[in-house]
Amino acid sequence: MKNFLGVYMGRETPVSERPDNATIARGMAAWHKWMADNADSVVVAGGPLGKTKRIGADGISDIRNRMAGFIIVKAESHEAAARLFEGHPHFSIFPGDSVEVMECLPVPNAPA
Repeated sequence: MKNFLGVYMGRETPVSERPDNATIARGMAAWHKWMADNADSVVVAGGPLGKTKRIGADGISDIRNRMAGFIIVKAESHEAAARLFEGHPHFSIFPGDSVEVMECLPVPNAPA
């Protein structure tokens, strides 16, 4: 099994209205069900992400990006990891845009 990082992506433009309480309750129930249904695949439950700071050669600055949250799952393949998120509540109920999935690779030449 390999580990994969799932990044919950927000929309390109901010959502103008927060979902109503009924949608939030329905979405959270579906999210908890997804977590329970996929518990054997979840390595790190992750969570929401806050504001972003960029650190580079030119110093530190505040920036915006579309990353809204993260999770780490295990699966036999990249395709299998991606399939875990089909119909996920992040975008099927909540106003999230998508989930991006990438393999967590080992550090080259890392000391043992």
